[in-house]
Amino acid sequence: MPFNELLDDGAMPAPNAAFANEETRLEVLDRFETEALEDDPELQAIVEFAARLCDAPVSIITTLEKDRQRFLVRRGVDQRETPRDVAFCNYTLGKSDLLEVPDAPADPRFADNPLVTGAPGVRYYAGQPLVSQEGASVGTLCVIDSEAHDRPLDEFQRQGLAVLAQAAMRRLEARRSARHAKVIIAEREERLRRVLEGLPQIAWSADAAGNFDYFNRRWREWTGGEPPQLAEGWRPFIHPDDADAAFAEWDRCFAKGEEFEVEFRMKHADGSWAWVLSLAVPVAEHAGDPVRWFGTVTDIDATRRALNERDLLAKELAHRIKNIFAVVIGLASLKARKLPEHQPFADELTQVLRALNRAHDFVRPQEGPVQESLQGLLEALFAPYGEVDGQPAVRVSGIDTLVGGRAATPLALVFHEMATNSAKYGALSEDGGHIELRIKDEGDAIALSWCEFGGPPVEDGGARGFGSRLVEMSVTGQLQGTFERHFVPSGLVAELTMAKSALVD
Repeated sequence: MPFNELLDDGAMPAPNAAFANEETRLEVLDRFETEALEDDPELQAIVEFAARLCDAPVSIITTLEKDRQRFLVRRGVDQRETPRDVAFCNYTLGKSDLLEVPDAPADPRFADNPLVTGAPGVRYYAGQPLVSQEGASVGTLCVIDSEAHDRPLDEFQRQGLAVLAQAAMRRLEARRSARHAKVIIAEREERLRRVLEGLPQIAWSADAAGNFDYFNRRWREWTGGEPPQLAEGWRPFIHPDDADAAFAEWDRCFAKGEEFEVEFRMKHADGSWAWVLSLAVPVAEHAGDPVRWFGTVTDIDATRRALNERDLLAKELAHRIKNIFAVVIGLASLKARKLPEHQPFADELTQVLRALNRAHDFVRPQEGPVQESLQGLLEALFAPYGEVDGQPAVRVSGIDTLVGGRAATPLALVFHEMATNSAKYGALSEDGGHIELRIKDEGDAIALSWCEFGGPPVEDGGARGFGSRLVEMSVTGQLQGTFERHFVPSGLVAELTMAKSALVD
């Protein structure tokens, strides 16, 4: 690249008139913290080269402060500063071009200057302005001689001083950027510290070796003790019945670098125990770097108590609902015995009630874990229909999905009605007849295909009884789907869709 193009590529910014005001200019200069660059090796190399380039005994990088001209680096002079009012560099303020004074006593601007009439007896001066990125004059890169120069600097020397000034300014800008970055980092760290100290949870961090190096103030407030330095230091604060499991999980997660999540009882400062949720994640700044661990401890004691109370209430409610089913079924059977002509209706009613009872017991059992799968619900509903050739009479296949409590009742009504109709008129009414129920995932919906085999010939009579209307209303309404049925030689084929959102509601 030609020299002049190299110069243009990194040209000094033009002075900005907004910084002609001295107070505004000094505010910019203060942000450079130039005192930290006194005798800087990189700047020193610049003045050494500038002196040789211009064949001058003295070379200085100066900054123009309020009352003085500071010499950041210097060659050929012992002073650290001069009074601001006698500085030649004052004439470079607001300018970007080189100021050259070949013979100072002959220049009216400097003839009476104490630096000319007295020591050090300046005769020659050339100063290249230093201008900040925003356009504020900072100082100069200057060369000085006690002998007048009969020839001005040539183009190469002038361009060389400009390039050296650019390099000097880049060093000053780098210092300012580094300081600015430190200020930003310090401010962010302070904000983060305030956030962490204000959290209602205990917050902590640890290094890759498992040394805990930070706890927020909540630790002392909760426990009344000193923060631990190692994992074992937590043991006195964890309930003995929970400690072994908690430490085993921590050791496993720490060794594998996996997220940690455990509930245990923690001892508070007053000696009481409360349930907490402890979470921790490993974080590495870059791939392959050692991880750091960050974690929280959250008081969940009130939530645990509320959940226990809710479970007790749910069990009591489930027990009462089962009793209601039993009472209603018993009343229906009693009435049917007294009125034999109503026996068919009573039998059908009790079958529906038992199906609903099974659905309720499936989703909200009185004892044991809650079951929430579609296939599990269907298998429970179809279990009374027995087996054919060693397989269930109603064979469920395909995907499984979650079923919420609100969806269980319409599902039970739909498939109880379909199974009951099959037992009366379709495949389940014949020995060896069976049904295949296939379940497929179709994006936002679940598709179910009900196919009957081995039953008597069936045909569509055109009429829709109450049961058919109940099925269609349940599917299209509560389950937000569609229902179609076809009669083929092998038996009934029903195609149903159900929205996934409705199933898990």
